[in-house]
Amino acid sequence: MKKVLDAILVVEGKTDVAFLSNYIDAEFVITNGSDIPESTIDYLKEASKSRNIIVLTDPDFPGKKIRDTLDKEIPNLKHCFIDKEHAIKHHKVGVAEADIDIVLESLEHQFVQKRAEGSLKMSDLIDLGLAGSNESAELRNKVCKFLHLGFANAKTLLKRLNALNISKEELGKIVNEAR
Repeated sequence: MKKVLDAILVVEGKTDVAFLSNYIDAEFVITNGSDIPESTIDYLKEASKSRNIIVLTDPDFPGKKIRDTLDKEIPNLKHCFIDKEHAIKHHKVGVAEADIDIVLESLEHQFVQKRAEGSLKMSDLIDLGLAGSNESAELRNKVCKFLHLGFANAKTLLKRLNALNISKEELGKIVNEAR
């Protein structure tokens, strides 16, 4: 039985829709890559006034670029992330290459990147080992997986943590659990 989403699911291409529509009943909007047509952005802006919009892009640079572009244009987007290691098949990286169970789990962990910022600073990430050392990238990846935030460098992680309004104390506990 298909999972029914009362939302618009934004994906990158036709292969994503072909794959996902076998398991998910939703309205799909295709960006056709990172150069999103203005008409698509206009449609999503208007639709966001009455519907949820979920962005599920490939775990790569173009996927991040799509997310960033849409975030600047459309308020209250929900993001779902698939770890790159779970989205590789036949030397391709993408949503359509992921196992459907991974995709469905990612939809359970929607993340709204609010524009309001929390109180964390880059120095907090450095203090907790999430930036500035040789082991930081590995620890960041563990924290991102724990929180279902997708891949993030230190600057992106800081932005996402502040969007979630996570305090330094809460982050410290998460870092300890992730280790």
